[in-house]
Amino acid sequence: MLILTRKLGEKITIGDEITVTLVEIKGTQVKLGIEAPKHIEIHRQEIYERIREENLSSSDINNSDLSKAIALYKSSGLSKGSKREKN
Repeated sequence: MLILTRKLGEKITIGDEITVTLVEIKGTQVKLGIEAPKHIEIHRQEIYERIREENLSSSDINNSDLSKAIALYKSSGLSKGSKREKN
């Protein structure tokens, strides 16, 4: 981990596209301003963790769901090489 000391108004540059500015210091809180391209997502750590957990849980494949999908596929007739009707 890189640790830097900055004064109010000073900036940190990350790569060519990201600039972090120390905007305000109030007691034990620090306000940061972050300039980055729109395609770069920026989240507080706790929000990032929630998003990550949601993505992981939504990508879990339930065996019963997989079995239902296979049964549906087989009952559709597509698994037997039948040709779809062309319009």
